[in-house]
Amino acid sequence: MLSVAKIIKSNGTSGDVLIGLLDCELSDLTNEEPVYIEFDGLPVPFFVESISPKGSTRAIVHLTDVDSLQDAEELVGREIYIEGEYEDDGPEDFTGWTLYDGERPVGTVEGLEDIPGNPCLIVGGALIPLHEDLIQSADPSTRTLVMNLPEGLL
Repeated sequence: MLSVAKIIKSNGTSGDVLIGLLDCELSDLTNEEPVYIEFDGLPVPFFVESISPKGSTRAIVHLTDVDSLQDAEELVGREIYIEGEYEDDGPEDFTGWTLYDGERPVGTVEGLEDIPGNPCLIVGGALIPLHEDLIQSADPSTRTLVMNLPEGLL
């Protein structure tokens, strides 16, 4: 499930709610697919009956079976989810970049060995673990990657 919005407050007396969009577009909330709101740790489906944009990050929404101010107030503060998963693009490809160990040049990155849970850069035939704790800086304009490599790795 993807968290796409949060219910900010009720709006009016007919069950409408004001939502704040998190990381989605208004078009992601359609009346064809249900949205989900958690109750007691379980996702409960609702259909969007109507939606009116209020700026670029907020909207007034009416959900099925939310027909009163009291119903809307029960939803305030809850997140709205849709079915889906976050896309993981995998590790950055530094092929062609110059790798430094601190100030010492190591070589040019020849490729990436995407070992699950342990991606490695290929530099001069050696595998260098690509872990965020080892990276000191990455500069796309100069295509340089500065790492703090453990002693004895090279």
